Amino acid sequence: MWNKIIFRSIVLILPLWYACVPQKKYNEVNIRNAEMMRSLRTTENKLDSTNNSLEAFVKKADKLEEDLEASNRKNEALEAKLERAIATSSSVQQELTAKEQRMLEQQERLDLLQNLLDEQRAIMEGLKTTIDKALVQYRSDELQVYEQDGKLYVSLQDKLLFPSGSATVNKEGKEALSKLAAVISNSPDIQILVEGHTDNVPIRGRFEDNWALSTARATAIVRVLTNAYDVQPERVTAAGRSFYYPKASNETPEGRAKNRRTEIILTPQLNELFQLLR
Repeated sequence: MWNKIIFRSIVLILPLWYACVPQKKYNEVNIRNAEMMRSLRTTENKLDSTNNSLEAFVKKADKLEEDLEASNRKNEALEAKLERAIATSSSVQQELTAKEQRMLEQQERLDLLQNLLDEQRAIMEGLKTTIDKALVQYRSDELQVYEQDGKLYVSLQDKLLFPSGSATVNKEGKEALSKLAAVISNSPDIQILVEGHTDNVPIRGRFEDNWALSTARATAIVRVLTNAYDVQPERVTAAGRSFYYPKASNETPEGRAKNRRTEIILTPQLNELFQLLR
């Protein structure tokens, strides 16, 4: 801008100066003046072009700066998102690790439980084999040994144990109980439940009803096992079930005969299993 002012001032002064110089000099000055004017216009054009380029560059620089700021904001948002994702991933990983640990512990418990069940099954199978051998002399209509629901049942018909309507164990019954007691005494971890059962025919005599008779018979067998054959009393329970848990129909003599029985139910100790299931 200052160049233009200075140049125009020179142009105003030149005519005055020309008046004092010869024609030849005047012409030379005019030529130089024209050249200077052309050079000035060229310079002005270049300057304008440069200014336009500069303005465009400034705009472009501003745009780049805006883009950079936007990119920085986006990067910051991505970094924050990444940090949250890392924190979430760490939390998820910790949770998965905890779940895996719980699953391992549960699997260990299941394996231990299965091992205990297998051990108990082996014990009961061995016990059944031993009892079968000890009581091999008795017929199936007198005595049966079978497994059910993880328990071992020794079912003795009343004709082997008691006189009709009585709760006094006879000689044959005591002999069978002695053989059974010898086996169960060697298995101290086995619990013993003695259940008395009757048919549904009402009784007459010293007992009030079938329930009283079934309970008295179960108690009598418990006393024989504990007093005569030294089975530990704390292992034994007596129960009377009357005719409410029949094994066969009470509508026939054969069915009623099957229902008049005493069942000695042998159950393995389950304390360890219960501890694992808590």
